[in-house]
Amino acid sequence: MRLYRLTIATIFQRKAWAICLLAVILLPFALPLISSATEKPSLVQPARILAAWNTLWCCTLLWGFFTAARQGEDNATSGIGEYFLTTGVSATRQLFEIWFAVFCFIAPLTLAAAAICQWAAAPADPAERFMWSVLNLQYASLFLLVIAQLLALAIALASRFGSIVGFCASLALALYGLWGVGYLENLLKVEDNAILRGIWLYSPQYRFADLTQRLYFKSGALPSSAFWTMAIYFLGILAVYVGISRLCFRTRSSP
Repeated sequence: MRLYRLTIATIFQRKAWAICLLAVILLPFALPLISSATEKPSLVQPARILAAWNTLWCCTLLWGFFTAARQGEDNATSGIGEYFLTTGVSATRQLFEIWFAVFCFIAPLTLAAAAICQWAAAPADPAERFMWSVLNLQYASLFLLVIAQLLALAIALASRFGSIVGFCASLALALYGLWGVGYLENLLKVEDNAILRGIWLYSPQYRFADLTQRLYFKSGALPSSAFWTMAIYFLGILAVYVGISRLCFRTRSSP
């Protein structure tokens, strides 16, 4: 795991992760204080929920994908990937170690957001509090499943086409899966189109992993059948993206 340790050390020394960590921890408490939520105490906790998870999404989509893409490009252009290849570390292993290093920074941010919602915005009723814990765990699990596949794609595309392509492609795919498919679905309700329906059908439905509104309105945990269906769905997409990422990933900039 030498490449993993090298990637961890590189990301750690750049210090940008610290800004994301402070944002995830502090903004859920700071933003409600400067908003209209202070006029009504019952709105403080919902505002804290929105701030926690929306900050996490923003940090991950921007800093997380940028870092993944940059590491993928650096591995190919700096000669590090070629060096590790000569020492017996395969391209598949290199892709995994870079991905795992970036993921190790994203996972604590996710746990921090879930912990803030659990301890600083949970309902007072014990029964509701248990369901709240389950929902937070479900949200964190689905979030990490979605981000894991896009991180791998960002690394692989950046290693072949450059960090700008890797970052923009993964970000665009995430935004499309979170919000674009919803607009496409509304368009199909107005006027049906076979081509657009086919695109919608095979589009990644990342919006199902965004449970912020469910937390905001205290709708309770997802039924176990629905949660596992979504988890299997995202695992299937993960398997596809892993295959695509492995085909795109390369350890050196020249063919």
